[in-house]
Amino acid sequence: MALPATIHRVAIELADLDRQQFEKLDATVARHPSETTERLVLRLLAYALCYHEELCFTKGVCAGDEPDLWSKEPDGRIGHWIEVGLPDPERLIKASRHAARVVLLASGGPLERWLEQHQNKLALCRNLTLLTLEAEFIAAIAGAVQRVIDWSLTVTEGVLYLSNNDTTQQGTLQILQGER
Repeated sequence: MALPATIHRVAIELADLDRQQFEKLDATVARHPSETTERLVLRLLAYALCYHEELCFTKGVCAGDEPDLWSKEPDGRIGHWIEVGLPDPERLIKASRHAARVVLLASGGPLERWLEQHQNKLALCRNLTLLTLEAEFIAAIAGAVQRVIDWSLTVTEGVLYLSNNDTTQQGTLQILQGER
């Protein structure tokens, strides 16, 4: 029998000074049994960092042909395609041909090697934004994740301050390609 997904109730108080966006984000997110807590944290951070009204979570890991997040135009075309982790670069190249904007929040153990191998090829995608966060920052947040997530996230000059309960973590958002 397959393990069920873990449901997380999420509330994020977002103060993104870099984009002049101030929102109270509420979501219910399912974490697939094969998904790590770090990947869940990346999806939530990508949601907050790229937030706009039409952005929504997809089936994610369960649907291989969908990104982690997306927004669609009224005519059904994909406006934003957002991935996290270290996906196959061909997937990003294909997405860049079909979506108006593609964002990758890259993270994972072999990040440096992945970038060395694929960044030149991905530089040809003019509508691709490539972002990274420190693995230590992601791990610290993941260590405190529970079923109910209540974050306060402030972004200023590329630095993220994430408060959860009584602790605050700080991480730097690096833009390797494109614009935030």
